[in-house]
Amino acid sequence: MIVVFDGHCLLCNGWVQFLLRHDRRGRLRFASMQGQTGRRLLAAAGLPTEEGLQTLLVVDGARSWQHTAAILRVLHALGWPWRLVWAAWLIPAPLRDPAYRWIARHRYRLFGRAAQCLRPSEATRARFLD
Repeated sequence: MIVVFDGHCLLCNGWVQFLLRHDRRGRLRFASMQGQTGRRLLAAAGLPTEEGLQTLLVVDGARSWQHTAAILRVLHALGWPWRLVWAAWLIPAPLRDPAYRWIARHRYRLFGRAAQCLRPSEATRARFLD
């Protein structure tokens, strides 16, 4: 499973750090939308590849998810206790996604922007595709 994230967004970088800490099985891989792999995955999902993308993309084989569905899919992959969040699938996406989209649009103003992409540690470098 590959998580495509905005490498300049501090909220996104925090999310990646959270996932690295809690993915005990090492199932998740990461690609910044600024890198070649991230741009290729975005294009394959029919999403814009330029700056300004306002969604997290999760790719697992031929399937992909965006917005809250991406978050729920990743938390489910982490196992227990994070798998409990899976119950949020009962809430229809039109009710879940507006808050996500609002935060995504304002993420730089709310959480800040890094001058450069996240630099993985030596221990986690192999999990990053670019």
